Amino acid sequence: MKYISTNFQSFAARLTGLLFLIALLLDTGSLKAQKTKLKPGFDKAEYLELMYMHVLLYDSSMTDSTKPKFVAPMPTHFKSAYKSPVMGLNNRWGLWTNGESVAAINVRGTTKDPVGWLENFYAAMVPAKGELKLSNSFTFKYDLANHPKAGVHIGWLIGTAYLARDILPKIDSCYKAGIKEFLIMGHSQGGGIVFLLTSYLHSLQKQNLLPKDIRLKTYASAGPKAGNTYYAYEYEHSTDGGWGYNVVNSADWVPEVPFTVQTLDDFNETNPFKNIDKVISKQKLLARVALKHAYKKMKNPSVKAQNNYEKYLGGYASKAVMKALPEFQAPTYMKSSNFVRIGPTVMLFADDEYFKLFPEKDKNPFAHHLPQQYLFLMNKYQH
Repeated sequence: MKYISTNFQSFAARLTGLLFLIALLLDTGSLKAQKTKLKPGFDKAEYLELMYMHVLLYDSSMTDSTKPKFVAPMPTHFKSAYKSPVMGLNNRWGLWTNGESVAAINVRGTTKDPVGWLENFYAAMVPAKGELKLSNSFTFKYDLANHPKAGVHIGWLIGTAYLARDILPKIDSCYKAGIKEFLIMGHSQGGGIVFLLTSYLHSLQKQNLLPKDIRLKTYASAGPKAGNTYYAYEYEHSTDGGWGYNVVNSADWVPEVPFTVQTLDDFNETNPFKNIDKVISKQKLLARVALKHAYKKMKNPSVKAQNNYEKYLGGYASKAVMKALPEFQAPTYMKSSNFVRIGPTVMLFADDEYFKLFPEKDKNPFAHHLPQQYLFLMNKYQH
C-alpha cells in the first residue's frame, strides 16, 4: 500500500505540474513573438504593483474596501498563477503573470507565527557557499558568492532553501510557456530572502542548471541585512546596471537588523591592522605600552561580542529550529557577524508630513514598517 501511495503522490505531482503548464500556455499564447518587457533601472510603477501583490500573501481582506483597515489596491497588470503552501519556517511565496512575457515571484515576510520569528532570530552567519541538511531527504547545496570570507544569515538561508525547491519547477513551467523574464520581490523578511534567492538563481545560471537567457530583476523592500560585506559586493555586482534594488523607509528599524559586530578579521586582506604588532613594536617604550593597551581595549570587546552572537543566535537558536525541523543539522558558523545593508538603496525619506500621519509609537514597533507606510512614501517618491 505504501508503494501504491507513493506512486499516486508522484503521479498527482506530475499531473499538477502539467495542468499548471497548460494554464500558462493558454494564458501566454501570444508569446511566440515575445519582446523584452523588463528594463533596467528603478521603476516606481513596478514596485507599487509588486507591493499590491505582496499584500495578498498575508490577507486578501487588505484589498477589500468594506473592511475597516488599511486597503491596498488590487494589482492591475498581473494576475495570480500560484500561491504556495506554507513551508520551512513559515515561508510562503506567490507567482503572478502579466499575460505577456513577465512573471513575478513574490516572497512573504514574517507573520505573527513564532516559527517565522525564529527564522529571523536564527541570525548566526554561515559561509555563502556550502550545503545545509534540512531533512533526511533534503540537502540544499548553494553557491551564493565566490569570496571565501562571504557569509549570509543562516535563518533566511533556510527559508531560501525551502522556497527555491518549490520555485524552480514553476520557473521551468514558465520558461516552457515562453516566459523568460522574472521580477523577484519580498518585503521585510521576504526582502532578506530575495537577496539570497536572487544569488542562488544566478549561481544556477552560471552552472548551466538554469537557462542563461532568463532575466531577473529584484526589488527587496524593507530588506534587512542578509549577509556581510563580501556577500554584498558580489550581490551588487551581479545586479549591477539597474537589476536590483532595496527600498527603505528612513523611519523603519527593520533594514537596520541584524545587529552588526565588526572585528579585525572582517577587513580586506590588505589593511593597516594586519601587521599592527610590528608597527607597535617600533614605538618608544611608553608609546608601545599605551598603544598595546588601547589596541586590546578596542579588539577584545568586539571578539567577545562575536562569540556571544554565535553562542546565542547560533547555537541556542538552532535548538529551537530543530523543534520545528527535527531532522535539521546545524552547520558550522563563521567567526563573523559583520552584517551590512545590501544593494542600491531607494530611500523613502520620512518627512514632517509622514510623521503627522504615522507618528512614533513605543507600543507598536511596526509603525513604520508595514505596506501602508511604504506605499504612502512611494506614492510621494519622485524618481
